[in-house]
Amino acid sequence: MDLNSFLSRVVFYANKIDAGRRGFMADGQEHEGRLNYEEGIAGSMTCFREAHDSADCRTVALTEMVFLEQERQFCGESDTAARGSLTQAILSFDDALLSLEAVEDPGYAVADKTYPHRREYRVKGFPKDAFHCACIAHYARLGNALRVPGINMTEKAVLRQRAANMKGAQGAYVEMQRLRLGNKENEA
Repeated sequence: MDLNSFLSRVVFYANKIDAGRRGFMADGQEHEGRLNYEEGIAGSMTCFREAHDSADCRTVALTEMVFLEQERQFCGESDTAARGSLTQAILSFDDALLSLEAVEDPGYAVADKTYPHRREYRVKGFPKDAFHCACIAHYARLGNALRVPGINMTEKAVLRQRAANMKGAQGAYVEMQRLRLGNKENEA
């Protein structure tokens, strides 16, 4: 998969969702808004499934970052709570990408010594670093969004897929850690 063209598709479909939502609010634009929204939701779902199926932590993280950045751009300036939450999510994924670089480095074994070995600082015995923290926080954020009334079931399906992506990426990341650090699952 060409990551740049893939991420361009994510942006395209996020823009379609926004155009659709704006169309719903404009007299005479409701039908076009519905078409844009449906195309955006369907395309986004396809992209999130492709990211999940790639089983590549970087692809999943970048897909979320790009989508979150688009969502943040569509927020009104006065929507400080949503903008703040989206900004924190984006920053978390920035840090997660740094953890991905670190776990790919042969010197990553040193990281194991820098994290406490108590259960709350571990995921399956491995350091609960920025990648794990980003996935855990975003999974919770998506879970909160799923509880909001008024979101249609199609959009909730996209939210559920994104949540599944977080769990899948976290599982793949544990495997990356296992390759670098050995089997730690029974420790902690």
